[in-house]
Amino acid sequence: MDIETILADVAAAVEPHRGAGKVASYIPALAEVDPRKFGIAIVDGQGKCHGAGDCDEPFSIQSISKVFTFGLALERVGPALWKRVGREPSGSPFNSIVQLERESGVPRNPLINPGAMVVTDQLIGDGAADAFIDDLLALLREEAQDDGIFIDSRVALSESETGSRNRSLAWFMKAFGRLDNDVETVLSAYFRHCALAMSCRQLARAALFLAFDGRDPVTGRRVVASRRCRRINAMMMLCGHYDNSGEFAFRIGLPGKSGVGGGILAIAPGKGSIAVWSPGLNSAGTSQVGALALEKLVERTGWSVFG
Repeated sequence: MDIETILADVAAAVEPHRGAGKVASYIPALAEVDPRKFGIAIVDGQGKCHGAGDCDEPFSIQSISKVFTFGLALERVGPALWKRVGREPSGSPFNSIVQLERESGVPRNPLINPGAMVVTDQLIGDGAADAFIDDLLALLREEAQDDGIFIDSRVALSESETGSRNRSLAWFMKAFGRLDNDVETVLSAYFRHCALAMSCRQLARAALFLAFDGRDPVTGRRVVASRRCRRINAMMMLCGHYDNSGEFAFRIGLPGKSGVGGGILAIAPGKGSIAVWSPGLNSAGTSQVGALALEKLVERTGWSVFG
């Protein structure tokens, strides 16, 4: 299978659609991104990266960071995590407060905003938000084998200044006793990890362990236990695109996680990891052209987990 040729074909197929969708204008720093940007990268089991388009340009990964924080929490907190957050699809927008009220402040899953705040709170623990962020950066830089990964402070500030909805979600959970730390401490870390800037190449390489049962196939490093890797992938398949998760599974058939920065991380178990970026979003907050590119890629490779 010639991945380079396939990626060139995928890029050609989506070219007429570049710029489709709507950028996340409610975060001012993201509203300025060129909607015609498009990049895609695949990293295989030998660690070789294949890329096309703007695959080396850093972008704000936003909610894709929740995959990594969820993995860290499973390793550190273990099954106790499920006392604070559920593991069911939400069927609602990522920042919905309706389910929180109905379900006593327990978020449906770790990949929606309130669920990721609970995960962040658990990772901070009795320590400091800065220490947690340092640990997360260290993990990503080690797995990506690239020290160039950084937190875009301008994006983090932009999110904080316009984060009234997220603050209301956090205070709601605090009222139900679901957060241990101060709300602003949790949000400080949450906004920063959502403001991670990574390229498609860096993101695909950092997530490679998820395609190989929790172990980096190049270094041999065990990042998460195999049973936990399967749970991360299952959660991505069920909940990785909010109320668009079923459509993504139907069309693409891979565990994936989207972010409102226009990125999508997808995992082809036993094959490799894929990162795609195109800033224009569909109504559910998933990259419109990115999802199309992944659909074309799966058609050519046959990598859908459903065969």
